[in-house]
Amino acid sequence: SVLDLYGITLNSPNCEILQLPNASIERTRPFIILSFPYKEKGERYHLDEEATTIKKQESIALILSRCILVRSVIELWGVGSTLENCVSCSKQWKESSVGTEIFGKHSDVSKSWKLTIHTLGTTYTRQEQEEMRLNFKFFDFRGTVKMKEPSNEYIMIREVELNSLGSALYPRQDCNKKAIPENEARPPLGVYFGRILGQGRATKGRGDVERYSLKKRTYLGPTSMDAELSFIMSNLGQVEKGKYVMDPFVGTGSILLSCAIRGAYCIGTDIDIRVLRGRNERENIRSNFAQFGLPRPEIVRSDNALYNRHYRRSTVPLYDCIITDPPYGIRAGARRSGSKLENPKPVEEEWRHDHIAQTKPYAVADVMADLLDMAARTLVMTGRLVYIIPSFSTDFSIEDDLPQHPCLELTHCCYQPFTAELGRRVVTMKKINTYDETRQKEYVAAVWKNGTESAEKCANIREKILEAAKKKPRYEERLAIRKEKRKKTRDTKKLAKLKLNSEFSIEQTSCRVTSYPKGSLL
Repeated sequence: SVLDLYGITLNSPNCEILQLPNASIERTRPFIILSFPYKEKGERYHLDEEATTIKKQESIALILSRCILVRSVIELWGVGSTLENCVSCSKQWKESSVGTEIFGKHSDVSKSWKLTIHTLGTTYTRQEQEEMRLNFKFFDFRGTVKMKEPSNEYIMIREVELNSLGSALYPRQDCNKKAIPENEARPPLGVYFGRILGQGRATKGRGDVERYSLKKRTYLGPTSMDAELSFIMSNLGQVEKGKYVMDPFVGTGSILLSCAIRGAYCIGTDIDIRVLRGRNERENIRSNFAQFGLPRPEIVRSDNALYNRHYRRSTVPLYDCIITDPPYGIRAGARRSGSKLENPKPVEEEWRHDHIAQTKPYAVADVMADLLDMAARTLVMTGRLVYIIPSFSTDFSIEDDLPQHPCLELTHCCYQPFTAELGRRVVTMKKINTYDETRQKEYVAAVWKNGTESAEKCANIREKILEAAKKKPRYEERLAIRKEKRKKTRDTKKLAKLKLNSEFSIEQTSCRVTSYPKGSLL
């Protein structure tokens, strides 16, 4: 999505995906090798030099650093399945015409440098790391070695097989730090050598996650989206400066905050007036934006189920992207305008100007149907809808169980596991057809391909989690322990509050001053 935003198509002649060493290993690997035509350097893009004002000449390092899950971007000088192969490849690169030009520019005596050895998931002694460094002494960097903020940082990465937790699948040492000979003898998956682009190993995107962390914000709620996922969703929505972004379930505005950082104009709506107003003048949605020096968003109380009644010309394309986290009933249940009563009392005319309507439960199936219909109405052509939907890892088909719309095309569906059974999917859709208001009922009816069967897989997740938990051994015993812990926590908080109130009352009493009128006798 990020490359496409800058006119670069992944796996095309302008950006090829090259095979990793030992590509036959069927295991998730934390690397990808992209090849860009060197002949376009300086015309269409730069590597990490200062970016020009023309969008097409942005720095490749700057573009890729926007990807939140990219840790670092490396200009690859050598690669191989073993250290010897990597060293040989690096020598050939240095002797090539391209390598001679690049190396000559960075080996100047005025350029300080350092060489980092990154042994992925394993530990090597300093002596062993130094022996690895000596294999690359033929580069003969002429500048001074500087460990902090050097002009150029070079890196050698030794890749090994990792487990699902990111640790070495075949560790060199056991838990007692004794060597395991058969694991030590295993060859690496790949060895890479190159120059780190940008401003070091931590990319700008990773820095944004820390800078705008939830822990640093003045206003939060139980469903506030974490900064990392918010930035990922803004990338999937291809948010950039000047675009109009809408969040119809804005809550505390976490998603819109990440979009505002990208330079977008932000509009948010929600049915819960209490969340929109915030706790006070210093703790609300606007205070979060003001805290980081961002322009305040447009916030409106609105019911997404009645979008076409709330807004004039509701089918006019307005938004470049709609990014949202719909309420699906795990932490907060969805609500829509309406009364539970069959014959509710009508609101008198004199109170209608500031009346806040009653709300009733909003089924997840209807939430998703209305969201897709609203996106199809209001997105510009090729505009994107990005949303989150919970699901179980098994018994779920992307083709059959995700909500669909004739005007929207599925672009990406990324799965994030929480447990072995439960996770959530970040879904990206693109508008491909013009909305026909005369077919509105037909559109809504076609959202769930298999009807209620598909809708149920995304609904009542909380109840399904509880049912699955009850089937596990010792459920009742563990439930009783959790209840006891919660009770102790509540009691502790109550005592602390009573103590605080008592101290405050004593202090107020001791500081009380009684005033008397002039001339009175005491």
